Formats: sequence, C-alpha cells, structure tokens
Amino acid sequence: MTLFDPLRSATQSLLIALPALRRNAMRSLLTALGIIIGVASVIAMMAAGKGAQASVQKRVSSLGENLLTVFAGSAKSSGVNVGQGSANTLTTADASAIQREVPDVIAVSPEVSLTAQVVANGRNWSTNVVGEAPSYLGIRDWPLERGINITERDIQTAAKVALIGSKTAEELFGPLDPVGQVVRVRNIPFVVIGMLSAKGSGMGGQNQDDRLIIPFTTAMRRLTGDRNLRSISVQIRSADRMEVAQQQIAALLRQRHRLPADRDDDFNIFNQKDIADTVTSVTGIITTLLGAISGISLLVGGIGIMNIMLVSVTERTREIGLRMAVGAQPFEIQLQFLFESVTLSVLGGGVGVMIGIAMAQLLKVIMDFDAIVDTRSVLVAFLVSSAIGVFFGFYPARKAARLDPIAALRYE
Repeated sequence: MTLFDPLRSATQSLLIALPALRRNAMRSLLTALGIIIGVASVIAMMAAGKGAQASVQKRVSSLGENLLTVFAGSAKSSGVNVGQGSANTLTTADASAIQREVPDVIAVSPEVSLTAQVVANGRNWSTNVVGEAPSYLGIRDWPLERGINITERDIQTAAKVALIGSKTAEELFGPLDPVGQVVRVRNIPFVVIGMLSAKGSGMGGQNQDDRLIIPFTTAMRRLTGDRNLRSISVQIRSADRMEVAQQQIAALLRQRHRLPADRDDDFNIFNQKDIADTVTSVTGIITTLLGAISGISLLVGGIGIMNIMLVSVTERTREIGLRMAVGAQPFEIQLQFLFESVTLSVLGGGVGVMIGIAMAQLLKVIMDFDAIVDTRSVLVAFLVSSAIGVFFGFYPARKAARLDPIAALRYE
C-alpha cells in the first residue's frame, strides 16, 4: 500500500458520491433544505441581535462621554413616593462644589426642565424646555448646526436666549431658518441664537431633538421659580475614573447635605458606563439566545440528512454489494456515503449563508433596521453545518460499510 492509495480511494469515492446526489436532485435539495433554513436563520437572527445591540449602544453614547448624572431624591406626599427628582435636594451650589472639589470632573451642567407650550411664527408646539449651562453641549458631545452657544454672561444675567432642537425648529418654523427668530414660552420672548444638530432618539425612545435649551438661571428665575435643580450632568476625565469620581461626589453631597451615617442618600447618581455595560450584557444574552433558538433548525436539518442517508443505504444495498464484490473496501464505502452527507451539508450551508445575508439586508430595507452581519457568526454557522454533515452522516456511512457483500447482492 503506497502513500497515495488513501488519496486515490477518497477521490474515487467522491466521484461516485456526486453522481449519486445528482440522480436524486430533488431529494438532495429537500434534504439540504433543513441546513439552508438553519444557517440562514442563525445568520439573520445574529445580525438582528448585533444590530439591536449597536443601536442601543449608540443611544447610550449619545448621552455623552464619561457621563455621571446626579438626580435629586424622591419626595413623599401623604405616604406616596412622588418619584425621582421630586425632592428639593440639589442646588446650584452643589454643582459648583462638584466642579471645584472633585479632581476628575472636567465639566458640570446644572439642569432644570419643564414641559411647556412654545409659540412662534403663528404656530405652537408642546416641547421640553431645558435649563442648562454652556458646558452642556460639550458634555453631551452635541454640536450646533448653526448659530452660537449660550455663554457664561447669559447665565449671570439670566438672558432670554435659546438653542432650538431640529424637531422643534421644524414644527415651529418649517423650512425657515430659526436662528434670530423669537419664540415665546409662557408669554416670555426668547431669541433663538443657535440650532442644534439632529441627534435622534435617546434612551427610552424619546426624541432628543424635540427640545428648547435656555440658561438654567433663566429657567429658574423666569419660568419655574425653583431654587433647586432637577439634576446635575457631570463629565469625568476618563472612563477608568468613573467609579472613583462617583464615590467622591456621593461623599461630597452627603457632607454638604449634612446626612448622618444612618440616613440614606437624598440623591441618586447614574453612571453611564454601568448603564452601557448592563445594556450590552442584556442584548448580548438576547443575541446568543436568538442564535441558539435558530440553531435548533440546524439540528433538525442534521437529523433529516441522517434519515435520508439511512433510506439511501437501504435503497442502494445491491449497489453496495456489487462494489464490494469487485474489490471496494469497507473504508471506501463508508467514505462514499460520508462524502454524500458532507456535500449536502456544505452546499446547504453555502446557500444558507447567502440567504441569511440577503435576509439581513432585507431587514434594513423593510424595517429601516441596521442589521449587522458578523463575519464570525457566518463562519461559525457554516462550520457547524459542515460538522453536522460529518456527525449525522457517520452512522449511515458506517452501516453501509458493515453490510455483508453476499447478503447485499441477494437483497431485493
């Protein structure tokens, strides 16, 4: 036996296997259909999951980079918890102290918000009016499309100026340039000095572009009459200092609010990194679950291959006996049927990959959803489909190789 004998046997088995599949083309196609559906569904579901994960991460990142948000605590009325931000626990002095005393803080923006009817250009629109500091746009990484930002002088003088979101501008001014126009909030005129670039939906699905930003001092003095803040946005120097800064801010606020050790915080601090990590973990689990559920169809396809191959062995018993009678070895018989099984799974996997990618692209067109096809998921789905051909084809191939040549020739 030479070194080339096994290679020659494998080549001969392959040349016999391929015509056998062509003779039963329809049955071969139906057999491979389970693999095709399985691979296509795995790729499409993984792409949908990856797309959803990227979409959520994009929304989280749109909140700003290295962001901590300090909310006022919840107040109680007649024993009922009114909700986060309802307690009067945060002040502008707290915001200044955070900026001044926490080393890793690079920017702070006190926030006051309300929902109000805004009137301009003969139209009116209910929108979110937010009082912020000039640093707010930097914290949120939110550039202006045109115009200028609020200044420190505007904060000091409680100026009646505003930045307008693209959605609010569209509703109030249509195609007109809103910069330089006057909008009225609770009958108080504000000059629009800048228009924000479009940012899209944020966490919770709210439209971030539907807002009017004014100096926080103006909101407190002229609109709400509040002396306290709803929240404070804090930007930290780097991501690896987020937890340390959060602890320092909590300690500072407890000290400023004179809270004894046995009292709970009268504020809440939300860490953007924690939110992003949690969301990424959850969407990752969902994506894996979608892939696993879709993978069940691959298993069903493998069982279908084994079933058809067993039927094929039974139908071709005389053919197997004849090959053995003219000198074919059991190894060659086993290799022939194994090649048939693997060919079905490999071809099915290839077609499934193309269909899966097409389904992912179709999601973009029909649902305006950016499904992301991951090369690793495509490779894994294809390799698994090929492995299924070997695994589920091994038993029928082994059964064919163990047939008794004499009994096989006599088989009717």
